Amino acid sequence: MGGIDPHYLAFVGIFIGALLAFEGLRQFLTRGEGEKTRNRRLRMIEAGATPGEVLQLLKARQGSGLFGRLPFASDLPLRLSKAGIAIRPGLFVLLCVAGGVVSYFAAYRFAGPIAAPGAALAGGLLVPIAVVESARKKRMEKLVAQLPDALDLMSRGLRVGHPLNTTIASVANDMPDPIGTEFGIMVDQISYGDEIATAFRELADRTGEEDLHYLAVSVGIQHGTGGNLSRLLTVLAKVIRDRATMRRKIKAISAEGRGSMWILSALPPLIYGAVTIMTPDFYGGIKDDPLYTPIMIAIVVLLVANFLVLRKLVNFRL
Repeated sequence: MGGIDPHYLAFVGIFIGALLAFEGLRQFLTRGEGEKTRNRRLRMIEAGATPGEVLQLLKARQGSGLFGRLPFASDLPLRLSKAGIAIRPGLFVLLCVAGGVVSYFAAYRFAGPIAAPGAALAGGLLVPIAVVESARKKRMEKLVAQLPDALDLMSRGLRVGHPLNTTIASVANDMPDPIGTEFGIMVDQISYGDEIATAFRELADRTGEEDLHYLAVSVGIQHGTGGNLSRLLTVLAKVIRDRATMRRKIKAISAEGRGSMWILSALPPLIYGAVTIMTPDFYGGIKDDPLYTPIMIAIVVLLVANFLVLRKLVNFRL
């Protein structure tokens, strides 16, 4: 051990620490996903939280308190709620600040003062935003995928004579997160006096998913005028399944176009990097030319425009 460079040991220690931190964060964000008949709301209640406390924690509202006055953080509570991260927004901001500070000093120590601000920005802002956005997207996709089964469960309950609030509670108790948690929030709302139509409308507003807006409108119309809600839920479940099938078909058909988009967008930077590594003088010899900087800026702008245009051409939404 005496012949090993201490800097090498430091880099190995940092790598292992970062790997453990990443794995801990991943397990924190995805814990409980293997439980098929339990959800996050029930676990919180069993841990000692009252239904009112659970409702306030999980049913985050946009633009409230301090975050409603900040320019880029007004929707942070709502984003955390969509991502299924049940922590206070203030604690999340403190964790981001701590990550930025740690990233700054680590980069300052091992990469120099020039890279420190970029590392702080990445560790304190970009990485947390990417983690939350990724968790939000996965959770909303899973929610929409579970929705037809939840509607079928509600429809069967209505056909055998159960009231609507009982069928909502059955979804909350029998289906896993995230659909179980979101319907459990509706159960708590109804228990505290909200109307069923209001609970469905707030569910659609809270998640922002188009299929849930259809469900909220359907329940609202039936609540006001009456009708065969069981039949309506069955038809809506079929429509949602057909829409999901169509999305998968469109994704398969447009796979070639999306692949071409990534190849055409990534090829110029890769060629530039490869040429710079293999022949440094190819571009390095003209860096002092006054036209070099304007031309490179124009190339970067055109590459970004190319990426945006191609992405618009192959990005279909149904």
